[in-house]
Amino acid sequence: MAAIDWIILVGYLAITLVIGLWLSRRNRSEDDYFVAGRRLSGWLAGASMAATTFSIDTPLYVAGLVGTRGLAGNWEWWSFGLAHVAMAVVFAPLWRRSGVLTDAAFTELRYGGAPAAWLRGIKAFLLALPVNCIGIGYAFLAMRKVVEALGIVSGSPVAVLGGTPDTVVLLAVVAVMVLVYTVAGGLWAVVITDFVQLLLALLGAVAVAWAAVHAAGGMDAMLDQLRGLERPELLAIVPWQWNGDGFDWIGGAEISVATFLSYLTVQWWSFRRSDGGGEFIQRMLATRDERQAQLAGWVFLVVNYLVRSWLWVVVALAALVLLPAQADWELSYPTLAVTYLPPVVLGLVVVSLVAAFMSTVSTAVNWGASYLTHDLYQRFIRPDADQRELLLVGQFTSVLLLVLGVITALISDSIGTVFRLVIAIGTGPGVVLVLRWFWWRINAAAELAAMVCGFVVGLCTSVVPLVTIPDYGTRLMITTAITAVVWVVVMLVTPPESPQVLERFVNQVQPPGPGWSRLRQRLDITPVDSLVSLCLRFILSVGVLFGGLLGTGAFLLHQQLGGWIGLVVTVVCVLPLTRGWLRSRMGVA
Repeated sequence: MAAIDWIILVGYLAITLVIGLWLSRRNRSEDDYFVAGRRLSGWLAGASMAATTFSIDTPLYVAGLVGTRGLAGNWEWWSFGLAHVAMAVVFAPLWRRSGVLTDAAFTELRYGGAPAAWLRGIKAFLLALPVNCIGIGYAFLAMRKVVEALGIVSGSPVAVLGGTPDTVVLLAVVAVMVLVYTVAGGLWAVVITDFVQLLLALLGAVAVAWAAVHAAGGMDAMLDQLRGLERPELLAIVPWQWNGDGFDWIGGAEISVATFLSYLTVQWWSFRRSDGGGEFIQRMLATRDERQAQLAGWVFLVVNYLVRSWLWVVVALAALVLLPAQADWELSYPTLAVTYLPPVVLGLVVVSLVAAFMSTVSTAVNWGASYLTHDLYQRFIRPDADQRELLLVGQFTSVLLLVLGVITALISDSIGTVFRLVIAIGTGPGVVLVLRWFWWRINAAAELAAMVCGFVVGLCTSVVPLVTIPDYGTRLMITTAITAVVWVVVMLVTPPESPQVLERFVNQVQPPGPGWSRLRQRLDITPVDSLVSLCLRFILSVGVLFGGLLGTGAFLLHQQLGGWIGLVVTVVCVLPLTRGWLRSRMGVA
């Protein structure tokens, strides 16, 4: 990096700190610090959600997938689009009507008694510490790999700091920078800086994609060279191809039939984020009303899947042509940036990667601190704590989480491996999280059993030698099946929630579906939406998202038939949505 690139980076960091300190004036209460006083617009909340998922690790992760498995490897994360559509269409208004501060606190709205309290405490602990720290470490791992690829650090000891490796020193400096504005500004600082960081991250992705394709001789030349590599999986959007005699599964994609089926039929609803996911729920709870919560979900869908997906993929494909001897495909993204971008532009791209990293880590820190403060400290240790004390606890726990995240990063090597571990330990409880909104019989004991069993089985089948299941898809299916047996048995042998608890939930949330019909009749409550209309909107919205995603990619890769099919599916599905639901729910003509 040239001196001008360093100046750009330092300038960006200084501006971020100023924004965080300036926004700290808005924090007067726990609500201000963790849900921005519930005053966010859908556009800002959705942009923050997109920035959170656009970490420094994501382009590296996609580059690693494409380099080792080809395009179809992206179904590992594309499949979550199904859950994110459900979040935007079905669950966003339900979460906003609940009015809770965290999804852990929601458990004591939906359930009652000691089981609900235990569930809230255990969920808060697991999500705030092991799960969240793995996520923070995941981002720091990517940061470590990027700065080493850029030549900023080399892992050599720093004598004046007692021989501490320069990589650790740099991670510590960046961690302090993130802490200052996150601890001071709370969610307001996180969201506002997220918006700036998202714009920078998108500009950086465009710059790297343009430079990489240009260096490869343009899109036509790049595609010709990729075909010449005799790796059919590289340009196959799905892990099979038509060979004249029928469909042939592409072995080079390293995606078994069981794994691909798991992506589409199990992973997205069995994972613990099936009804939104902690930081996404935090953003939806922070919006002004239900319509803004739904709008936030749609803004995230468009940016995350339709705008930036193919920017990352294009860079990954270009790396296969430009860096044929690359050993670690996850490093191809920063390597291309260093090799083909001139000064100033390189500085902007480095800033975009740092911005993406900071948006993810700041969100994880604030979100995790909300569990430790609201769901553990206030709920079980100091119920009478005043707002000033809760703000101090939130700031202290933010520091704790970041330190633990850095430690996690120093003991990991593969971004893709960490990603799959996070999914494995969160698989199993998703179906319970969905059903609790639609069926009165789900109780706290069933959700607790599903969460603990999924965590234990997923962890053991991933890392314990004697019971490890090598095939990823088979592992997900077995984890989901074992967890299902456990939570169903537990639910049947434990009593249902009391009528008072169920009535309180129905009055507050107005849930849809026949599972609540008796209670709604007793309370004379009409659901805001019918289950049939929600299912129809979900199906149409899935068509819009995946028609647009796959159609755009097919046109980009000069696969005209696939492009036209995707375009037709998108148009056919979007018309009834814009005429009905989008107009009535979000004021879109």
